[in-house]
Amino acid sequence: MTIVDTSVWINYFNGVITPETDLLDNLLGTEPIGIGDLIYAEILQGFRSDAQFQRGKQLLDMLAFFDFGGKEIALKSAENFRFLRRKGITVRKTIDTLIATFCIYQNLPLLHTDKDFEPFVTYLGLKVR
Repeated sequence: MTIVDTSVWINYFNGVITPETDLLDNLLGTEPIGIGDLIYAEILQGFRSDAQFQRGKQLLDMLAFFDFGGKEIALKSAENFRFLRRKGITVRKTIDTLIATFCIYQNLPLLHTDKDFEPFVTYLGLKVR
């Protein structure tokens, strides 16, 4: 199972070819792909037309779905944020902290193109694809 971040899905739905979108394309149908509530919301709110929204929703609804929130993940996310801040690193988006923490906690790799996840890889053991 691989969790795919919004950063990859945006490129994928826009037809942008990157190593990450190529990997996603290869994984679809061959390996379980997961998304979470936060990623789901970010992707769906980005579609401009109703038709794109419906097509995107149809694809995303076929994936494994996770609730990234809850008190335990919220607490661990705050602890991770504070740990990184003590190292002089400020993560710009709370959502990225929640996504990374969920993946670390569940031992699931994350496919992304967002540099904000790199401190989680370096200092907190986030696995990536």
